[in-house]
Amino acid sequence: MSCEHLVCAQCAHPVIEGRCPLCRANRERMHNHGFAGLSPALVAVLLLVLLFATLVLRHLVGA
Repeated sequence: MSCEHLVCAQCAHPVIEGRCPLCRANRERMHNHGFAGLSPALVAVLLLVLLFATLVLRHLVGA
């Protein structure tokens, strides 16, 4: 979701401009993407690394 077309209920200006504290808070909240500040691509890479590490460990223990 993007805040480009949203209008603030408090100041009646576009949220993207951040004219009031409510606009700024909502703009920050909407632009905070990812898990724990990480980008979605980095989260996906970390999950893949964890999956491969699990598979390698299972193969080593099972051998």
